[in-house]
Amino acid sequence: MKIEKERYRCPVCGWTPRTGEGRKDWPHCPNCLSGIHGKNEEGLECGGILEPVGIWVKTDKEWEIIQRCSLCQEMTSDPMSADDSPVKVLSIASKPLSEPPFPVEKMEELTKIMGGRGDIGGYYHEQRK
Repeated sequence: MKIEKERYRCPVCGWTPRTGEGRKDWPHCPNCLSGIHGKNEEGLECGGILEPVGIWVKTDKEWEIIQRCSLCQEMTSDPMSADDSPVKVLSIASKPLSEPPFPVEKMEELTKIMGGRGDIGGYYHEQRK
């Protein structure tokens, strides 16, 4: 009788790899990039969901996923792997551009407040004059 190994199943999105694909010890789900928080800063078991909140491109050109625990709010980073969903990675990386922390409609006004001219020309246009 053949014993089947337990397959990885994401506790957040329910994703499982196809039969014979991947490994069992992913630190985060390759599909949703979430993980389970082990020990927190105090060394206590947390068990919260690590939600992906950003992408960090390190100086050695390695990419890491920045995650925040839904329970204790601790921030962690986890190296990306070749198995990670490129669509999910790019959606997280582009989030600051698609949802800036200020109203885009106020960009001209904010630029004037900060000492710029406030028109569409921008920094490089101002330097040429």
